[in-house]
Amino acid sequence: MESDVSPISTSTAGNRRKWTLAAYRYMARKRLARKAEINLKSLAVKRWDVAPGGVSYSPPAFFLPGQMERVTGWEAKRFYPFEHPARTMEGLGDVVQGPTRGYLLENVWLIDGALYKDNASFWLSLKPGRFPRIVVENEIDRGAIFCTQNGNTWFGTRLMEDFPTYPLACDEGLPVTTAPSARFPLSAQTLAYEDWLGMKPVRLNGAFFHELVLFDDFSNNQSRHLRYRAMGEKLLSHVSHEDHPGVFILRGSAGDLRLLRNELEIAEHLRKTRGFRVLDPLKTDVPTIVATCAGARTVIGVEGSQLVHGVNVLQQGGSLLTLQPPNRFVSYFKYLTDRDQQNFGFVVGTPEGDGFKIDIEEVERTLDLFPS
Repeated sequence: MESDVSPISTSTAGNRRKWTLAAYRYMARKRLARKAEINLKSLAVKRWDVAPGGVSYSPPAFFLPGQMERVTGWEAKRFYPFEHPARTMEGLGDVVQGPTRGYLLENVWLIDGALYKDNASFWLSLKPGRFPRIVVENEIDRGAIFCTQNGNTWFGTRLMEDFPTYPLACDEGLPVTTAPSARFPLSAQTLAYEDWLGMKPVRLNGAFFHELVLFDDFSNNQSRHLRYRAMGEKLLSHVSHEDHPGVFILRGSAGDLRLLRNELEIAEHLRKTRGFRVLDPLKTDVPTIVATCAGARTVIGVEGSQLVHGVNVLQQGGSLLTLQPPNRFVSYFKYLTDRDQQNFGFVVGTPEGDGFKIDIEEVERTLDLFPS
């Protein structure tokens, strides 16, 4: 979706100096005040439900006996809705999903990855050093933020959480995200996905907003389901495809280390025995990635951001099988497959050196548990 809102209202050199000096004065007063930080959204002049909540159903995951006993470390609190992964895998039954909410604020600063108003702040990216880079280049009548701190940190979260919020931002103002940094540069794949999805976000490091809209868009309600599936359909519209058994998406040693020692062996085995395609997304452009994943009945790989390429276009009734390192069990993808009426399964590995190993026979047996 493209925004039809007129862009930044002024960006002359004189105005840049004016707003930068104003921001310096604001930050100096804020530091001298030394008051306790408060939640920025509590200062909203208007709050409303963008979309209603509802009830979704969380079935048990597909896994073999003895898998949970291998887990030595859990990743739970970083991911909404903060349910312990072991409980999630057992199936939560009916789950109450909250509404998607909007917040309208007035006179807000964006300075070096954070939003400020009065004594409130809201970080959109990881905090920099002690002194932020105070350069305010833009004055905006009405903007809408669609990015999150997690999305600005992890590629997969950006596609699965921030991108579905983009249409909401377009409906409310100029769709704004933070500018890339040396620590988190903008990837070519992000730009390619934006192009295929018709996204034209405005990337800013510093700005003053007369009006700014923020969202709570974490609940996996029907609105978020429909927006995410619409995104997948738009990607599929660029390629011709037919159903095929599945795709194994390689992770290798990229990102946070989750080194599956026999990853290539498993991928090649599934290619020969089940007709799976094998995809290395770090060596492939987005058109080829989408074409390879399109039509897959099953997506499989080490739990991590690279799986989002397949999940983006996985159809209702399809299956996702995650290969989990024993010291870092994550259930995040199950929230999405529950929401989108897909099947979720996992195999937990055993430690080997600085990585882990997965039993190929257990992969085969777990794949056989999925509905035909």
